[in-house]
Amino acid sequence: MLASVPPQAITIGMNPSIVSAGPFHLTWHGFFTFLGILVVVLIAARRARGYGISEDIVSNVAMTAVVGGIIGARLFHVLDWWSYYITNPLQMLNLLSGGIALTGGIIGATVGAAIYIKFAKVPLGTILDIAAPGAPIGQMVGRIGDVINGEHFAVSTDLPWAFVYTHPGSPSFGLLPQHPAVAYEMIWDIFIAGILFWLVGKVRPTGMVFVSYIALYSIGRFFIQFLRLDAVYFAGLQEAHLLTMSLLVIAIPLLIIRARPSRADEDPYVDDRQ
Repeated sequence: MLASVPPQAITIGMNPSIVSAGPFHLTWHGFFTFLGILVVVLIAARRARGYGISEDIVSNVAMTAVVGGIIGARLFHVLDWWSYYITNPLQMLNLLSGGIALTGGIIGATVGAAIYIKFAKVPLGTILDIAAPGAPIGQMVGRIGDVINGEHFAVSTDLPWAFVYTHPGSPSFGLLPQHPAVAYEMIWDIFIAGILFWLVGKVRPTGMVFVSYIALYSIGRFFIQFLRLDAVYFAGLQEAHLLTMSLLVIAIPLLIIRARPSRADEDPYVDDRQ
């Protein structure tokens, strides 16, 4: 639906593409996704030193998490947009052009990292807690590309912070001013990161900081998703609703049953520090 640009709206007119040459197509989405992953790895590597975890282990966990995250993010995105990809099957592999499901990426990265950690016999809970605080920061960085590209459609609004995309290459070009749903999620990510950094060392057993991350992200994403215009599966719920509900069904009981405050003189990670 075409729309004029109201004076109070935030206009975004950047070209979603950075480079496009033949089959090679790099978008801001792809660039910031890579940068976000790098941020998560660097924060985790820096934090791991305080636990005596070697850089080799961090690198291997990161590699398997990245591979699992890419597979999960792309898989769930393809499923969500199946009607397009079934007629354009080669585009399923075109990762540089964008198109990922962040919740699927979190699931895939967790599974990938857990598989390596299990076979390498390194402390699962500690590794997950080391990575948890940096994860929402990396997500926030990755979402910058989404803001620039405008590929996530949201409910229209006349609020003064509505986004309007003016570049013809943006998927949102010509649409009514819309809620900056992705920006809302970025703000939630900052809040999550602050909570997680505060929780480190204050909750036991190990792994509960990571479970808190899953729960907090899922809660925020569930409600923000109502502003997104993704495919509806049933009862007004979209794919991200169903995924976050599934994660909450696991995370909330774990926190209720297992999580306990640590004493002031207690280090939950003492057995894993080297």
